[in-house]
Amino acid sequence: MEDVNEWKGLNGQLVTFKKEVGDAEKITFIGSPGVCTPFAEFLAYSVRDKENHFIPLLDIDDCHEFESKPYAMVLKDEVSDPHDSDVVVLLGGLSMPKYDVDTEDVKALVNEILKEDGQLMGVCFMDMFAKAGWLEKVDFDCVIDGTLIGVVKK
Repeated sequence: MEDVNEWKGLNGQLVTFKKEVGDAEKITFIGSPGVCTPFAEFLAYSVRDKENHFIPLLDIDDCHEFESKPYAMVLKDEVSDPHDSDVVVLLGGLSMPKYDVDTEDVKALVNEILKEDGQLMGVCFMDMFAKAGWLEKVDFDCVIDGTLIGVVKK
């Protein structure tokens, strides 16, 4: 994969995500519970006019749809159906060694829920997919990768 666009800051990430999602109507995020969930909420906010779902790890039976509330995006209590998604977004937490997620299992799930002409997107920070070797194992259409640099001031 080669770099095709640069962005800066959180707003830049949202604008880039919204652009890459394009005209998609149904988006499903797959990520680690807890860590990836708020990032999925954040990204779903930028496309809140679309149908957005979240699958923790690879547990399709625990998929829930996001709902836009005045104070935030939240997951509905009811289980939802991610099948026929226009875009599936793999979040970087999936590739963290502590979750021991097999890329073959990921690809099987993606093949089950992604429309035939759908887009497989990765969203991560700090080159997580590259470091985990997923860029060679998963056929991403697009990866949005950010770098976080912070400072504490006193």
